Order: sequence, then C-alpha cells, then structure tokens
Amino acid sequence: MPERVEYPAMPVTPKTTPSPIKFGTSGWRGIIADDFTFGTVRLAVTAIADHINAKTKNPTVLVGYDTRFFSEEFSQLAVEILQQHKIHTLLCDTFTPTPAIAYEIMRRKLDGAVNFTASHNPAQYHGLKFSSGDAGPALPEVTKDIEARVAKIIEKDGPFPFAHAAPSHLSKNGQGETVNLRETYLKRLEELVRFDVLCKSKSKFIVDVLHGCGAGYLDRALTDHGVSLQALRTNRDCLFDGTGPDVSEENLAPLRRAVTDSNAAAGLATDGDADRFGIIDRDGTWISPNQILALVYDYLVETRNWKMPAARSVATSQMIDAAAKVHGQKTFQTPVGFKYIGQLIREDKIALGGEESAGLTIRGHVPEKDGILACLLVAEMLAARGASIKEQIQQLFKKIGREFWPLRENLHLSDEQKANAVKRVAVDASTLLGRKVVSIDRTDGAKFIFDDGTWMLLRLSGTEPLLRLYVEADSEDASARLAREATEWVLKN
Repeated sequence: MPERVEYPAMPVTPKTTPSPIKFGTSGWRGIIADDFTFGTVRLAVTAIADHINAKTKNPTVLVGYDTRFFSEEFSQLAVEILQQHKIHTLLCDTFTPTPAIAYEIMRRKLDGAVNFTASHNPAQYHGLKFSSGDAGPALPEVTKDIEARVAKIIEKDGPFPFAHAAPSHLSKNGQGETVNLRETYLKRLEELVRFDVLCKSKSKFIVDVLHGCGAGYLDRALTDHGVSLQALRTNRDCLFDGTGPDVSEENLAPLRRAVTDSNAAAGLATDGDADRFGIIDRDGTWISPNQILALVYDYLVETRNWKMPAARSVATSQMIDAAAKVHGQKTFQTPVGFKYIGQLIREDKIALGGEESAGLTIRGHVPEKDGILACLLVAEMLAARGASIKEQIQQLFKKIGREFWPLRENLHLSDEQKANAVKRVAVDASTLLGRKVVSIDRTDGAKFIFDDGTWMLLRLSGTEPLLRLYVEADSEDASARLAREATEWVLKN
C-alpha cells in the first residue's frame, strides 16, 4: 500500500460573511465578467496583500499572467494594489509560464507570486494562483486565511468596498519594476535535461503550445540545442480555437495530424500556463499522463541513480506504485492538488511527483507542476531508449508484471444528481457494481478498491463544476466497462 501523507486538520475559525473568493485545488477561478471581475480581483489581491504583510516585513512579490482576455489589465491592477500596501512588486513583461514564475520565486527568494491564469480551463474562465515564498501553490491554511480576510473586508465595508476606486488599471502608469523570466528559466532547464542525449538522436518533434504560455519556452529550449521541431499554435488567441487550452486527447487532434504527417518521434504539448503536459506518440496515439508519470519515474531512477520514492495523488494510476516497487521504493499518496506533492519535493523525499491531470515535477526542481520540463524529459527518454512510447509502456508492463489502464470521465450533472451521488458514495458498501469492495479510501472523495485490483474514485472537481470519475483496470476494455457501469450507477435515481 502507498504511504499516505497526513495533513493537520484545518483550524476552526469564527463564522463570518461568506467569501465570494473560493480557492480550489489550484487557485481561484471564475467566469470572466460574472465571478471574475475587477471588483472581485480587488478583493482577492487586497486580502492577499494583508496576508503577506501579516507574515513578512518589506516583502517583494512577483506578478505574472497568461494569454487570456484582460490578463495584462488584471495584473496591472494587482501591482497597484500591492504597491498601495507597501509591497515591492516585480511584474512580468509578457505572458509567462507558471513553472517559470515558481522558479523565479526560488531563485530570487521572493515572498510569493500572484499569477493570473485559469490554466487549462475553457476561454470564458480566468483565475488567480497565489504562490507562497516556498514557490509552491499556497496550502489550504494560507488560502483559507485569504478567503477569511475577503469576508472580513465585505463584512466591514459592504459587498463592493472598492466600487469607487479610479480605473487606473487601464493605464501603464506606475507599473513598477518589470522582469522577463525566459532566459533564467531556460538556463535552469539545461541543468535538469540531458540535451546532449537529445541532440545525438537527431529526432524530430512537433510542439503544440495551444496558444498559451509555452510559446517561446518549450520550442526555444529545443531549438537552442539544435533539436529539429515544428511548432504549432504559438500565437495568442484568447478563445483558444474555441476549445480551451487543455491538453486533452480531443484538443490535441491538430498535433496528432502533424506528428503522423511528418513522421516525428512524438508530439509535445503544454496547456494554457504550461504547467501541464500532453504527449502524442509517433503513430498518433494520445498517451495517458498516468502512464507517462510511471515511465519517466522509471527512466529517472535508472539514469539519474535516484533511488528514492515517488508521489502521486489519490486519483492517479497505481502504475507508478508498481514501478517504484520494482526499484525497491515506496510511493506517497496525497489528496488531489499539487500543493501536497510540492511539500514532498521541498523536503527532498521523492524523485518524482505527479498527478493524473498531467502535472509533474522532479527532485531538486520547483514544488509546482512543470509541463515544459515534462515534455523535455519525455523527449530525452525517447532519444535515449530509441523505442516508441507505446513500446516502452509494454516493456514497463512486463517489468512490473501486469498492465494498468486508467480512465477519467467528467460527469456534467445537475445539482440534484451531484447531491445524490455524494450521498451514495458516503455509504461504506461491502459490494459495489457486482464487485467485492476490499477497502474505501476517503483521502479525497471516495475511492473504492475492489478485490480484483481494480478501483473507482468519485470526487467533485476543485476547478470546474464537474463530478470526476476515475477508474483503473488491467485492460482498456475492462476500464471502459468499469467506467460505463460506474456512470450508470451514479446516474441511477
């Protein structure tokens, strides 16, 4: 069994006015002009400023943003608010990947960052990620404090306390010091990736940044080292082709076509803020991030001689557990949310940490998802081993002694259906879907482990209005059948 990481219970706080700012598994997100407005951004950043000043003297905070609608204006507003609270600011001078922001916090020993991004969410969303001085996503005790400060502001001054503030955010006056993080971050990647191995292979790759922050980073990292590539969707498009900047199989159809048309070794993709990765094999097959995590872990243990554990969220494939066991290592299991894996990276307890939602980081790097690094490590692994990703997966299955085929479904349910599903999974059943339940894990949602080694997990999304269903079995057909039966069970009246 994986080692479960225990986290202290949240302190009980006095009841106050509810906060309109709610941080999920990766920041606060909302619909532009509905939930996410200049008014709510003022509230959020003011509360963040209060939080920072309560913890630190003479702080310096980095402000970054992605390619979404009004990103520049929101970030400029944040700079003005932070400066009003006597916080020194560094403003990114252009769209900047989340991992580059995290690395800059570490490099400069900053006191945190306010990053305007909704990551992989559809175009109508915007969001705000707050990173603490440790460079990782803010932990629950931090975000709860920020939410509580928002509620106190509203309780004291009403629901629109800054409604009459001058709209100076639409100008560039007083923007403070600006920075460009590209070169320092790319130099950091040279310390983590074996570009010499990549160059010797003479492989060609297709890069797809989905109109996001990976442009000028993932492609530059490869071309600077003489790697042949073709780059797709590098321009800014606030509508993201109408599909959103998620590295899903559907969204990567253009990458699939480009890979098969050019006989490239693989397709490498990053999402809107480049913290997530997407991989297309040379035959056009979209590869599950779950399997990539296990492959890269196995590769790093072998090539870096890192005889260390792995870490994964409760929703992530147990394939990485099996790979770790082959190397005589254990696996830490965390709730969903990369902030928990980030803690283990900071404590230097793991070689690799990852989530099934395409998040990965490695030992010695940032305690944050890095889709750019993930893509480069996959490219290095392909160059070093010479086999396709599918071939390497089969080789790892043989080494492990069984197959793992994880699957995730996003269930768009009514509030009533969600409420019924939550009630249903709260029951400690001994049998479910005609299978014997051997254990139930409530680390995050409800995970039912069956006697044949298969499992299913149901949990509410922390970033979108969805109920997520995760299943895993030892074949693609078995996983599809389990997902189908579980969906029918959830929808049952």
